[in-house]
Amino acid sequence: MTTTQVTLVQIDNYGPWTVTPEPRREMDLQTLQSRLFADIAQFVGHRDAYVFFTRFDNMIAVTNGVDDAAHAALQESIGNRYPVSISLGTAVAERPVDALTSANRRLQTEGSAQDEHRTEVLAGEYLAETTDTDLQIAHFDVVDVTGKYTDQINEFDTFINVERAYASLMHHLREAHGALSFFVGGDNIISVCPDLPERAFTDAVSHVESDVGVELQVGVGTGSSAHEAGFTAKHALEDCRRDGTSVELFGAPAIGD
Repeated sequence: MTTTQVTLVQIDNYGPWTVTPEPRREMDLQTLQSRLFADIAQFVGHRDAYVFFTRFDNMIAVTNGVDDAAHAALQESIGNRYPVSISLGTAVAERPVDALTSANRRLQTEGSAQDEHRTEVLAGEYLAETTDTDLQIAHFDVVDVTGKYTDQINEFDTFINVERAYASLMHHLREAHGALSFFVGGDNIISVCPDLPERAFTDAVSHVESDVGVELQVGVGTGSSAHEAGFTAKHALEDCRRDGTSVELFGAPAIGD
């Protein structure tokens, strides 16, 4: 059984800030968002966690093994270096979507995301212990994206095909299994899943191909942290590429990884 710790990162009162005292330059906002995401990614990455940008003003992190003191340190660091602050809600559940829902609720009960008086909320529960089966992570990509799309059609149409595959997969895994899936660039999608059998991933790949006509392959891994599970999934995905298979579970990391 999986036990996923999810942290919702929410910029405080961000919408009103972007237009006060007047609308700010869009590229300045994009720069701030990307730098903020990069700093948070570096912070949690050093602790073997993952963070995903979603809408940038809200980010979702998988933080197994990251305790309340580390969350407080992240919040303080951002508050000291940025013109905006962040609130953090954390929760634990077997299904990732349930953990996210509880984390979301912890912030919502403290006030609106656009309430200027609701700032730097730090609320949540944290796993006291971790096990090697706490997390299951699946790493999907498009089969031969370069040959089928990148080298054949224009970049925007390639992007449309990848995004259609992402939307189809994201919706299917969330509705069928309570998994959370995130586009992470190129043709890569990372899904944080409950404990699923191989058949569930075979069905997901078949669903996307039937729904939008894009062929996916996926490697799946487990571990006590997002890094550990995700790195095993990366190795399993390499097995797919080497062997021409659609689904591979539990790839073996190289010695020393």
